Amino acid sequence: MALKILDSCINCDMCDPECPNGAITLGEEIYEIDVDKCTECIGHYDKPTCVSVCPIDCVKPDTDNVENEEVLLAKFIRLHG
Repeated sequence: MALKILDSCINCDMCDPECPNGAITLGEEIYEIDVDKCTECIGHYDKPTCVSVCPIDCVKPDTDNVENEEVLLAKFIRLHG
């Protein structure tokens, strides 16, 4: 499943440069994750780097965008060939 950044985000800028898919951008108020680009770092790392670097633990699974590992891997292949 894709990830999302909660409204409690403090815009610390830790997650954006860590995303290997370019899925994280600064929205109008907080950072946002593009579900079409988020692979939960499958194909890059063992676990999502945005989750690892967030100092306030505000990156959570997006229950509105449930995807299994196979779908996430296919998305990685589409993004990176």
